[in-house]
Amino acid sequence: MHTLDLAVIVGYLLLMPVLGVLLAGRQRSSSDYFVGGRNLPWWAVCFSVVATETSALTVISVPTVAYLGSFTYLQLAIGYLIGRIVVAFVLLPRYFRGNLVSAYAFLGKRFGGGLQGATSVTFLVTRLLADGVRLFATAIPVKILLATFGVEAEFWQIILGLSLFTVVYTYLGGIRAVIWVDLVQMALYTAGGFVAVALLAGRLPDGWFSGLVEAGKLQFLDFGSHVLTNQYAFVTAVLGGAVFAMASHGADQLMVQRLLACRDVRDSQRALIVSGVVVFFQFALFLLVGAMMWMFYRGAAPAELGMATNDDLFPTFVITEFPPGLSGLFVAGILAAAMSTLSSSLNSLSTSTVSDLYQRFSRRPLADSVILRHGRIWTLVWALVFVVFASLFTGTDNPVVEMGLSIASYTYGALLGAFLLGLLVKRARQGDALVAFGCTVVGVLLIAFGVKIPVGGEDLALAFPWYTPLGVLITLVVGGLLSLRHRDDVPAPASGDDDPVSPDGGTGTRPRVSDADTAGTSS
Repeated sequence: MHTLDLAVIVGYLLLMPVLGVLLAGRQRSSSDYFVGGRNLPWWAVCFSVVATETSALTVISVPTVAYLGSFTYLQLAIGYLIGRIVVAFVLLPRYFRGNLVSAYAFLGKRFGGGLQGATSVTFLVTRLLADGVRLFATAIPVKILLATFGVEAEFWQIILGLSLFTVVYTYLGGIRAVIWVDLVQMALYTAGGFVAVALLAGRLPDGWFSGLVEAGKLQFLDFGSHVLTNQYAFVTAVLGGAVFAMASHGADQLMVQRLLACRDVRDSQRALIVSGVVVFFQFALFLLVGAMMWMFYRGAAPAELGMATNDDLFPTFVITEFPPGLSGLFVAGILAAAMSTLSSSLNSLSTSTVSDLYQRFSRRPLADSVILRHGRIWTLVWALVFVVFASLFTGTDNPVVEMGLSIASYTYGALLGAFLLGLLVKRARQGDALVAFGCTVVGVLLIAFGVKIPVGGEDLALAFPWYTPLGVLITLVVGGLLSLRHRDDVPAPASGDDDPVSPDGGTGTRPRVSDADTAGTSS
């Protein structure tokens, strides 16, 4: 690589924290810090949602998926859009109606503080593990880059450096800084994708597109694969993707928090649905890059090209084939994708810790200034923990994007199932929900690691898109059966709760929504 590339990367790392702080302005309240004062434009939130879920995995590993396979990965995006539509019209109105800053506060009002705490802790662990994979994925091209300058850095050292740059604007600017910087970062890595397509198109021989078609690299729909073991079979991808998106965008604080930063529920619905369309075309862009690289390298296996892992493929192409300056800009784009996800995770982890756990266990009203201070403190704490978790990942034989998605699938079924249990089973109480939640987490882990399906003489694992639908099913069945032991009559909603389908659990343990619970949530 050229020294110009290194200068571009260093300049980007120095500029992003400054830009984030300037764009965010002063954080005067916890509402400003956690949900941007509920006054952010829908289009900014839309692109922030896309940037957050894209992360470095899309930039690095989705091209690898197309290189090794075809466009069938894009079927997941169809399911993602369907799942977003359901969330937009089923869950988002209830979050706005309750004036919440956390998705799990809805479960606290419906069932009680016990389930709210359990789901919050599950979210914290899931985010650390899943986004730890994403942060590790980002360290791959950085390690390759530094090696070209004769610097042999360990993965944990790279992860620590990225975290330090990211935590600055997240700590000072809160969700507003995260969202506005997400816009810049998304523009950067998307532009890199278009540059890669343009460079490849200029170097490929005439007829390359028809060659890809004949080789089956542009296959979009897959109706022939085994639906239980192949994650890219049509039914598996669309149905599993839809339920996964319902969980990730309706029951995961990482996404719900930025949607709650919109001005009203209509803006939030618009941001969520449009983000699904944008994600579809973004996936298509990076899949096209992978297919074109397959033609460029004449279908050679990554190992034959001297690469240590499959996910070295695209970073190596960028570093070796891009002109000076552009390769550095694109590596900065990969860093941007990772920093976007990391900053979002830190902010949502902090929000959930303070609103779902700390305020519940403190059992005393807290001044808004105290809530704001704790939000910033927990941002720093989670940044340190995040570095440790991300450093645990040192390699994977499969494209790392699949590993990241499967980790979230282990708990998403339980999280989404808890929400649907509260909406659909009116007699369910907190004890029912807690037992169902625990059974689901254990059940999905047993299915993921213990169930093998014989296919063509081999014993294969169940495809990860099925984990979330099965988790939802377990939660509803167990919770529904347990609820049959209660009386048929439904307790009346608590005073001030205008949602007729969100009564308390009738256990007499429903927590009082104190001033501390709602402090800073109204501008």
